[in-house]
Amino acid sequence: MGQNHQFNPGQKAPNNGTYIEIGDTGSGVINPRKIYLKKGQPFPEASNHERKWMYTRKP
Repeated sequence: MGQNHQFNPGQKAPNNGTYIEIGDTGSGVINPRKIYLKKGQPFPEASNHERKWMYTRKP
């Protein structure tokens, strides 16, 4: 059982850090939104219903 790498809006952030929008298949998107969340904060709605959030190491 590993940790999820993709998160849907409404799920809670597993760790502090910067998260970026990705496409539904894990692909990148043009001009993605980037957010900083603390552990336990819920993910906001993405730009469209097909996008998810992914942790990124970039600040």
